[in-house]
Amino acid sequence: MKLGFEDVVGYEVCDGTRADVVNCVTNWLHEDRRDCRYFACLNPHAAEIASDDRIFHNSLTCADFLTADGIGIVYASRILGGRIRQRITGMDVFLGVMESMDRLGDKSVFFLGSTEETLEKIRSKIKDEFPNVVIAGTYSPPFKPQFDDSDNRKMIEAINDSGADVLWVGLTAPKQEKWIYEHRDSLNVNFAGPIGAAFDFFVGNIDRAGPTVQAMGLEWLPRLLQEPRRLWRRMLISAPKFLLRTIRYRLAKPG
Repeated sequence: MKLGFEDVVGYEVCDGTRADVVNCVTNWLHEDRRDCRYFACLNPHAAEIASDDRIFHNSLTCADFLTADGIGIVYASRILGGRIRQRITGMDVFLGVMESMDRLGDKSVFFLGSTEETLEKIRSKIKDEFPNVVIAGTYSPPFKPQFDDSDNRKMIEAINDSGADVLWVGLTAPKQEKWIYEHRDSLNVNFAGPIGAAFDFFVGNIDRAGPTVQAMGLEWLPRLLQEPRRLWRRMLISAPKFLLRTIRYRLAKPG
C-alpha cells in the first residue's frame, strides 16, 4: 500500500494511521529487494536542529516516510490546514512492526546501539514477547561523538553478515538518522528504523507515560521530569521556535 503525505513546514509527513505505516513496512518485508528503506520521526526539536544541520536535514527529507512524532507536529498540521490527527512515535512503529513480524514468523531483526546490558535485556524480552522473530544480531558501538571508518565498517559488516530483514538503530537523534542516511546504500536490509529511546522504553530503563497522558499529547512532560538536563532545550526553546516557524509558513502559503 502507499502512504499519504502532507507538507509540514517543508517536510513531507505521513498523514495515515499507525496501522497504515505498519502495513506499508510489512509489505516491504515481503519484497526480495534489499535497498534499505527507512523512516524517521519528525518533532519540533528535530525540525529546528535540521535547520542548521545539512546532513540531518537530508536524512529527514530522503527518508521513505516521516511520522508525526511530536504533538507539535499534529498542532502544526492543524494550523496549516492539514489532516494529521495522531502522533506516531518510534516506539509505535517498533512495536507495530515487531507484532507484524511475529505473525509472519520468518523474519529477523538486528539491534544497533546502546550498551551490552541493554541489548541483553532486549534479546531476553524479544524472546518472551515476540518469540517468532529471529534476533539475527546485536551490536553495541563505541561511545564517542563520531564514528571513524573502522567503526562504521565493523557495524555494517555485522549487520550484513547477520542477514537481518529489519535494522533497529538506537544511537539517539540526530546521530542515528544521519548514520542510516549516510550508510543506507551499504546496508543489506529491507527496512531500517532510528528509534532512539524506544530501546530504553522497551526494556524499562526509562518509564513511558501511560496511554491517557500519551493521548493528551503530554508524553513529553514525564520525560522532561526524568531527564531535565537532556530535554529542557527541546521543550523550552525548540518548541516555541517551531511554533513561530509554523505560523510564518502558514502566512506565506498562497490562499
